[in-house]
Amino acid sequence: MAAMSAEQRRRAVAALLEQADGPVSATALARRFSVSRQIIVGDVALLRAGGADISATPRGYVAGRGGPGLECKVACVHAPEEMGQELTAIVDAGGEAVDVIVEHGVYGQLTGALRIRSRHDVEQFLRRVEEREAKPLSDLTGGIHLHTIRCPDQATLDRVLEALDRQGFLLHMQ
Repeated sequence: MAAMSAEQRRRAVAALLEQADGPVSATALARRFSVSRQIIVGDVALLRAGGADISATPRGYVAGRGGPGLECKVACVHAPEEMGQELTAIVDAGGEAVDVIVEHGVYGQLTGALRIRSRHDVEQFLRRVEEREAKPLSDLTGGIHLHTIRCPDQATLDRVLEALDRQGFLLHMQ
C-alpha cells in the first residue's frame, strides 16, 4: 500500500470528523494516521484556513455546528468555583453549552469552544481545568461571560434559562 500524501491525509481527517458522533482528539487522529499529534494540529489548522468548519473543544475536534436545534446567547455571571454548577444546570435541563465568550480589553471577543452536553462532559471539563490549573475565561471579566446554548426546542431552552436564573447565574442589569 502506497503512503498517504499530506493532502490525502487532510481529506481523510476532514471526512472522519464529519462522520464522527462526537469530538475526536488530535492524539487519536495521530494514532489512526501514524503521524505525530503536531502534524494533526497542523493539518486541522490548514483545513480551517481553507474554510473547513472544524472546532477545537476540550475533548477534541468536531466538524460542523454540532446538530440541529435552537441557539441563543445567554449573559451569565458567577464565581470561578461555580463553573461546574452552571454547566450542570445547563445540561441537566437538556441543553448544550456550545461555547463561552468574553470581551477582552485588548483582543476583543474571545471564544472558547465547549460543546458540553452531559454531566460526564462537565466532569471531564472540570478535571482538565483542575489538572492544568487553568483559570476560566470569565476570570478576565470579573465573572461576566456569554454562553451559546443549544437546545432541541423552545421548551428545553426555557428550562435552561429558568435553571440558570434560579441559581442566580443569569446576568440582570439593574
